[in-house]
Amino acid sequence: MNPAGAAAHDPGARPGRDVALMSIGEVLAQLRTEFPDTTISKLRFLEAEGLVDPQRTASGYRKYSWNDVARLRFVLTAQRDQYLPLRVIREQLEALERGEDPIGHQRPSLVAVGSETEVAADTADTRVSRADLVERTGIAEQLLTELEQIGLVSSRPPGWYDGDAVVIVEAVVGLTRHGLEVRHLRAFRAGADRELGLFTQLLAPLVRQQDPAAKARAAETARELQALSQRLHAALVRAGLRDTLGR
Repeated sequence: MNPAGAAAHDPGARPGRDVALMSIGEVLAQLRTEFPDTTISKLRFLEAEGLVDPQRTASGYRKYSWNDVARLRFVLTAQRDQYLPLRVIREQLEALERGEDPIGHQRPSLVAVGSETEVAADTADTRVSRADLVERTGIAEQLLTELEQIGLVSSRPPGWYDGDAVVIVEAVVGLTRHGLEVRHLRAFRAGADRELGLFTQLLAPLVRQQDPAAKARAAETARELQALSQRLHAALVRAGLRDTLGR
């Protein structure tokens, strides 16, 4: 069976015992074309969370069927496109196993974050120079310096900026066009720092563990916390603006 045949399998089916079985490395190669951030640790983590159940050889090696790959693709797609937590994804898979339609089955209504989602996918790998950052975002040099002084943007290593810095600067440029000043932006930095402190406390027990599965769980938890925080913030602002606009 060729790779295209994987899509024909039902992700809700319990892992099939197909004749053609794949190693974890082969599965990773299949998924990375569509989900480049996937790692072996991530696949092991999803197994530990009960989202996939590969067979084991007598020596303990994992062997995946095409149904296993379909389930993994379902999980990774739901995470990437809908920001669903694993609990909800697991419930959707269970609904599929029962022959139910999971659409709307405890699926949260999410607000799309637009182009920021695309940028966030590779923020850690993006590197732009100061000149490129200024040209790309249209920010004034003086404003960029002020943002660095209040800690809203930082270069790492010195002289180079990552993808998050690009997102921050683009947002700031947009806000300043509406009349916001640098002094107003300090509140955003303070709010983010408070949130970061809370999330760091939640993640600390997992980060301290040396087990690779715990590291993967920490990264997954961080992703879910970030997505939930964005939803909460957006909903609070929308609710407040409705009152302001008299809606």
